[in-house]
Amino acid sequence: MASPTIEIYTWGWCPYCKAAKSLLEKKGQSYTEYDATEHDTMVEMRKRADGGTSVPQIFIDDQHIGGFDDMAALNDSGELDKLLSPAG
Repeated sequence: MASPTIEIYTWGWCPYCKAAKSLLEKKGQSYTEYDATEHDTMVEMRKRADGGTSVPQIFIDDQHIGGFDDMAALNDSGELDKLLSPAG
């Protein structure tokens, strides 16, 4: 079964973005990173994230997870591992 598609909108200097990427890497997950400092990318991110302007904005299989705090809460509850498993 295929791994989930993970997309993350970031800014290079954002500590929460770095923490989100680190957590995903610790879990052995690859992801596509988008630079939200670019205007067109920010516009796309805001549409996908229901107007969210903070970074990171994280999507797993097109499901909006939210930011790092949201992903960390999912991790603490065990739900993140379920989202990241091949069975989804």
